[in-house]
Amino acid sequence: MAVKKSFPSFQELLASSTQPVLVDFYATWCGPCQMMAGILEQVSARMKEKLQVVKIDTDKYPQLASKYGVQALPTLVLFNNAQVVERIEGVVPAEQLIQRLQSLI
Repeated sequence: MAVKKSFPSFQELLASSTQPVLVDFYATWCGPCQMMAGILEQVSARMKEKLQVVKIDTDKYPQLASKYGVQALPTLVLFNNAQVVERIEGVVPAEQLIQRLQSLI
């Protein structure tokens, strides 16, 4: 289950995480993003010991979306040690996403 947290900056969130961080860049009006929400809940539940899932609304934080080159929604960006490791665009089934993430972390 997603937990709402506030951080002074996105960089601080990345720097303070002891686990890789999977960021879901989404928008509330985006249909495929709504489909990914349930999938990410499953991924988060199955990988909670290995991975932190964070959702960022691109309408509220357009500068972050721009900084990380988000052109399509949803876009998932995996960070490890505050560095981009992988980008995944579009809807991906939970099992496929978990397998892909496990190979990267």
